[in-house]
Amino acid sequence: MWQELSVAISLVLIIEGVLPFLSPERWRLLAYRMADMDSRNVRIAGLISMISGLILLSLLR
Repeated sequence: MWQELSVAISLVLIIEGVLPFLSPERWRLLAYRMADMDSRNVRIAGLISMISGLILLSLLR
């Protein structure tokens, strides 16, 4: 289980690093926009992201 968890965390870090690597200006603009959003909208975006990940994971397994 620990090996699978560490692989999953490693993949998350790789995927999250793609946008800043390929387009740092666009990533910076996205970070500024996220900072201007209220907490409710950020939570909704996080919830949508988690649900999407769960659905994708269940489809792949």
